[in-house]
Amino acid sequence: MKNFKKIIALEISKIINLKEEELEKYIEIPKVSNNGDYAFPCFSLAKELKKAPNIIASEIKVKIEEQIENIKEIEKVEISGGYLNFYIEKESLALEVLKEIDKKEDYGKFNIGNGKNIVIDYSAPNIAKPFHIGHLRSTVIGAALYNIYKKLGYNTIGINHLGDYGTQFGKLIEGYKLWGKEYNIEQDPINELTKIYIRINNLCKEDEKALKECRNNFKKLEDGDKYCIEIWERFRNLSLQEFKKVYDLLGSKFDSWNGEAFYSDKMQEIIEILEKSGRLEESQGAKIIDLEKEGINTPCIIVKSNSSTTYATRDLAAILYRARNYNFDKALYVTSYEQVLHFKQVFEVAKLLGLDQKYTKGLEHVSFGMVLLPTGKMSTREGNVIKLEDLLKESIERAKQIIEQKNPQLENKDEVAKKVGIGAIIFNDLSNSRVKDEIFDWDTILNFQGETGPYIQYTYVRTKSILDKAEKLPELKEIEVSILTDSYSQKILKMIYNFQDILIQVTEKNEPSILSRYLIELSKAYSSFYNENKIIGEDIEIQNARIYLTYAVGKVLKSGANLLGIDMPNKM
Repeated sequence: MKNFKKIIALEISKIINLKEEELEKYIEIPKVSNNGDYAFPCFSLAKELKKAPNIIASEIKVKIEEQIENIKEIEKVEISGGYLNFYIEKESLALEVLKEIDKKEDYGKFNIGNGKNIVIDYSAPNIAKPFHIGHLRSTVIGAALYNIYKKLGYNTIGINHLGDYGTQFGKLIEGYKLWGKEYNIEQDPINELTKIYIRINNLCKEDEKALKECRNNFKKLEDGDKYCIEIWERFRNLSLQEFKKVYDLLGSKFDSWNGEAFYSDKMQEIIEILEKSGRLEESQGAKIIDLEKEGINTPCIIVKSNSSTTYATRDLAAILYRARNYNFDKALYVTSYEQVLHFKQVFEVAKLLGLDQKYTKGLEHVSFGMVLLPTGKMSTREGNVIKLEDLLKESIERAKQIIEQKNPQLENKDEVAKKVGIGAIIFNDLSNSRVKDEIFDWDTILNFQGETGPYIQYTYVRTKSILDKAEKLPELKEIEVSILTDSYSQKILKMIYNFQDILIQVTEKNEPSILSRYLIELSKAYSSFYNENKIIGEDIEIQNARIYLTYAVGKVLKSGANLLGIDMPNKM
C-alpha cells in the first residue's frame, strides 16, 4: 500500500534538501479533520533554515503547487500557522485501501517485527487461590499485546509465570497438616484451599509460632522435602485444572506455563553471580543488593534470613533463562502498578548478571491499575473476591437474556451469548487506559449500550447482514472509486488506511485501549455512513462501491476485535 507520509516527505525533501526519512518523523495526523489528512510542522526546520515557520511553510507550498499536477496522490496543500496541511486525493485513497483489502486476507499484517523476539509475561495467577477479577486485567492486556505484536511480524512468546512458589505455600502446607481432613479438596479445590489459606492466615496473625512453622515449610519445599513436594504438586495440578476452565472461556493460550517453581534449581547461579559482582551484602541475616546509588532507597532482598529465596530472586533467574533461551529483544511484564518498585529493583539488579546490554534495555514493566470493589481493594486473605469464572458466566447469562428479549428466534443463541458476554467483559477492560484503576460495578461492566464490545459486534453483524442481502461481493475491478469520495465514505477509508499505524501505536505504548477506541470510532463512522446512504439500490455502480466499503469495514472490525481477544458473531 502506498505510504502517503513517505510521498509527502519525499516532495518536501526535494525542496529543502533534507533526507525524507528525517522529515517523515515529523509528519502527523491532525486532531481536527478540517486541518487535512496530514500535517507537517515547519517549526522543526526553523532553526536549521533560519526562517520563521510560516515563511518556510509558504515557500514549500508554492513549490509543491507548481508540481501538484504531477503528484497524483496530493489534492491540495494549505497553511495553518507554521503547519503545512496536506489533503490526499480522494480517489487515490479509496483505490489504495480497497486494493489492499482485496489482496490481503490478513489485513493489517506487517513485517515490522520480523527477526525480533518479544517475551510477554502475563496472567500469572497464584496457585491454590481464586482466579478472581483482579487477574482479568493482566490476562486480557497481555493477550491483546501478544496478538498485536504477532500481527506486526514479531516472534511472540507468551508466558504464564504462575505464582506456584513462596511463603504462601508454606502456609497452605501447614494448614493442610492441621485441618486437611476437614476439607473436600478434590471436589472443590480452589474454594477449599482458599478456606484453609484464610484460616491459617488468621492463625498466623495470632500465633508467631504458627507463622514460623509456615516459613519452615517453605524452606523444606525449597530443600526438596518429599512430603512438602507431594502436597505442593497436588495443589498445583488441581489449581491448573480449575484455571483452564477460565482460560477456555477467555480463549487464552500460552507458549509456556513455567511458573516461579520452575526456577527453583536456577537460583543458586543467580546468588553466585551476584556474589562475584561484589554487590551482594549481608543485612540482618539476609543477603541484599543495596540500590541507593541507582536512586532506589529500598534494597532488593535476594536471600531471606532463613536462607529461603524471594520473588525477586526467581524473577532474576527467569530473566537469565529467557535471555539464553528466547534471545529476546523485549521482555514485557504485565502486572499491576503495585509492583512498580519490585520491577525497578529487579531490572537494576539484572544489570549485574553479566548479560548483554540488549537484554537489560529490553526489560519493561507494563503496569496497570487495580480492579477495586466499591468497598475497596480485594484480598484473598480477607475472602472478599469476585471469582472470574462466576463473572464470565454471569455475563454470558445476561447476554442470553437480552438475546431472548430482542431476537428470540436467533439460531445458536448459546454460542452468540458466549461471544457477546465474554466480549463485553474483555472490551470493558481494554477500552480504558491501562494505568487507571477500575471500580468494579456489575451494572457498568455489563451495560450493553453505548461504547461497548456488543456495539462493535452489532456493527459487524450489520455489515454481514448487508453482504448477505447483496448475495455476491463485487470484484475490485467492478468498483468505481469516484463514488466513495463523499465525506462519510472518506472518513471510513482514512480510518481503514490507518489501521496498521494504530497497531504500531499500541506496541509503542503497550496500550491496547488505542485499538479499542479505534474500533469504536470506526463503528460510529460506519453507522453514520449507513444512516446517510442507501447501500443496496437500483444503481449497480453505487451499490457495488458501497457493498465493497461495507465488506472492508467488517473485515477490519473483525480483525481488530480478534486481536483484543473478542470473537465476532455472524448474527445477533
